[in-house]
Amino acid sequence: MLAIQLLLLLFIANGVPILLKRALGAWGDWPVDLGWQWPADDRRLFGASKTWRGLMGAVLGAGLAAFLMNVPIRIGLVMGLWAMLGDLLSSFLKRRAGLIPGAMALGLDQIPESLFPLLAVRADMALPVLAIAALVLLFGVMELLISRLLFAWHIRERPY
Repeated sequence: MLAIQLLLLLFIANGVPILLKRALGAWGDWPVDLGWQWPADDRRLFGASKTWRGLMGAVLGAGLAAFLMNVPIRIGLVMGLWAMLGDLLSSFLKRRAGLIPGAMALGLDQIPESLFPLLAVRADMALPVLAIAALVLLFGVMELLISRLLFAWHIRERPY
């Protein structure tokens, strides 16, 4: 049961920003990087699609979901924050590689946003390393499948 709850929290943390963008359009889409560019390559740090709305939505959405699943709210908040920090790292690395926002980088788009939050709650949730590895793998495979569904339903702009 714990594995399912953690997997759901990962999907909620990573899915809320997409749903908020779809529901709210341009409202609250202030970029986390404030338009700053990395001096070494003159590219945006993260890009316009990484917003404060998405970051806050992920944290609060995962916190609310944790509460509703009878998981400590703090676990949801921490997972939401670390999922977004992993997503920001992925975005930073993709910008350095010259990939356009929304372009897929297999593994880079799935691993940090699932591994970081699981590591952040590992001690609190008594997660063995093998359980973390299995959840990261399962999240990655499921995210690829769900991404295609969200694209087909016109929620995502591009499928992975």
